[in-house]
Amino acid sequence: MDLETRAKKALFRAHHRGFKEADIVLGRFADAEVPTMDEAELAAFEALLAVPDQQLYAWITGAAAPPADFDNPMLDRVSQFGYSDRPVTE
Repeated sequence: MDLETRAKKALFRAHHRGFKEADIVLGRFADAEVPTMDEAELAAFEALLAVPDQQLYAWITGAAAPPADFDNPMLDRVSQFGYSDRPVTE
C-alpha cells in the first residue's frame, strides 16, 4: 500500500476510535501531523492506532506508563500535542 493511502486510512482511524476523548486527541493530531509524516513516522503512528482506546488514552494522559516498545518519540509527540494550549473544537 502506498504512503498516501496509508495516511488516509490513519486519518480516518484516528477520528473514528469509538472513544470520544481519544477521537479528539488523535484526530486533531492526525489532521495536523499525518500529511507531513514520512514512512517511519506513519508506521509508528499506525502502531499506536492499533492499541486499544482505553490503554492508549492512559498512556497519552500519563495515567499509565507505556511498555518499552511504545515508549517512543511518536507517543511523546501525540501526548504533547494532546495537552498543548490549543482550544478544543469539534
